Amino acid sequence: MFTVLHGQPAPVVTRWSYTAEDPYAVTLAVRTRQDRWVEWLVARDLVRDALSGPAGFGDIRMSPQLVQGYDIVEIEIRSTDGRAVLEVDRDLLRHFVESSSEVVAFGEESEALDLDRVIARLTSSCPE
Repeated sequence: MFTVLHGQPAPVVTRWSYTAEDPYAVTLAVRTRQDRWVEWLVARDLVRDALSGPAGFGDIRMSPQLVQGYDIVEIEIRSTDGRAVLEVDRDLLRHFVESSSEVVAFGEESEALDLDRVIARLTSSCPE
């Protein structure tokens, strides 16, 4: 992925992941200069929709773009700390989305979600 810092493209190390344990979301992690990972949970549908048109509202927005001959998806992330614009190759992102559908097909997320396990995980940290 690349981002623009002070008008110049700069490489940004990212990690995209998807698991059946959270079938509705993908994790986008960005490595900082201090070798920390900052993670965002992104709706998998949003990532899929961004392959063909603008998608997202609020803190994360994505849209396909053609930039200097490169077919990319632009990802805008906003937080109280600021704003970042990332670019990812559209074919790589398409491959990631297709790979996620091999784990859990689109439309079958609710069948993969183990609500009892989610509730147990959420309530295990609650004081009695």
